[in-house]
Amino acid sequence: MSKFSMTSKMRNAVVGMVIICSIISGCSDMNENDGDAPVRVSSEVQDEVEGVSSSILNMLSLRAKTTEAGAMITSCEGENYRAHHPWSIYGASSEELGNAMGKLRSQLPAKGWEIVKDGPDDTQARNAQIIADSPDGDFSLDARLHEERNGNPAQLEVTVQSACFRPESTATS
Repeated sequence: MSKFSMTSKMRNAVVGMVIICSIISGCSDMNENDGDAPVRVSSEVQDEVEGVSSSILNMLSLRAKTTEAGAMITSCEGENYRAHHPWSIYGASSEELGNAMGKLRSQLPAKGWEIVKDGPDDTQARNAQIIADSPDGDFSLDARLHEERNGNPAQLEVTVQSACFRPESTATS
């Protein structure tokens, strides 16, 4: 992904999206309560989530600016963790971003992803939202189209997150 500086408004939007995704929808309920979560090294999971994000960006095939926050580790149940990678595309028209959402709608299933939600989100703005799970069940995508409103430019917010994993230090023999 291209590296662009993130404005305060964009950073707040990305952080808000992560919180909303984690608390309200959980993106999808990938093995959060699974006590038998596989053992994985967190840096490898972060790299994989960023790789999935890059493939999503390629699916969109949209020339616009992107934020680059990088994947971060968050808690699941107990000592388990998952990687989140929130990012946004901006600097394109609402129409271009809407067309990019249409590409996700068609290309995700073609690549084996299961769309588990395709419709308005639960916010007052009722933003277009697509939630999908990867073919292997290890990743979830939450994409939301924010139309231009109240002087705020249109943007497409995306969060890719991994399933929950156990750190090596908690593995039992």
